[in-house]
Amino acid sequence: MRILLVEDERRLAEALRAGLCAEGYAVDVAHHGRDALWLAGEHPYSAIVLDIMLPGLNGYRVCRRLREQGDRTPILMLTAKDGEDDEIEALDTGADDFLPKPFSYGVLLSRLRALIRRGGATRAGVLTLGDLALDLAGRTCRRGTADIVLTGKEFALLAYLMQRPGQVVTKSELLDNLWDFASSATANLVEVHVSALRRKIDVPFGAETIRTVRGAGYRVAT
Repeated sequence: MRILLVEDERRLAEALRAGLCAEGYAVDVAHHGRDALWLAGEHPYSAIVLDIMLPGLNGYRVCRRLREQGDRTPILMLTAKDGEDDEIEALDTGADDFLPKPFSYGVLLSRLRALIRRGGATRAGVLTLGDLALDLAGRTCRRGTADIVLTGKEFALLAYLMQRPGQVVTKSELLDNLWDFASSATANLVEVHVSALRRKIDVPFGAETIRTVRGAGYRVAT
């Protein structure tokens, strides 16, 4: 899943980007309001984390313009301000949630996950394929009674494939949705992650969940 992070405090932006990437998200970062609008028009995001105090266009104006353009991406708005009027304005301009600074990273992450779940009406809380179960909220993976430990990127990759059972998913689509614009990721890196995932969810169990469609991409068995 790809997240747009809009934050002009570069140290904070980098810390949040690193944390979210470790969770398996692809994160594009904008430091200016106008850059945020451009990026939002270039790619469909699962969610937007939007600071209010931005150069160029502030977060309120960015949010309002996105909603006027018909963009319904879930928005979590951040601000250094802490007051009822600020929260009301954030929500009235179209934000879905509001989090004042300073905040706990764990709280931000849990709220972001909740927004993504609510924003993806077609996403189940637990994805299943036979005896393989992926809990999107709990971030756990099991095959039968066995717990499987996945990295953040492996979890995101498996979730993306399991949400498209029977469909062929190309390496380019995986790169577009699971790695950010600034990444130097290539098709070879996708292959490496798929191989690692197979060694965890398939090989020990004699299963074949992820199948290679030669010359096209990957498909999970239904």
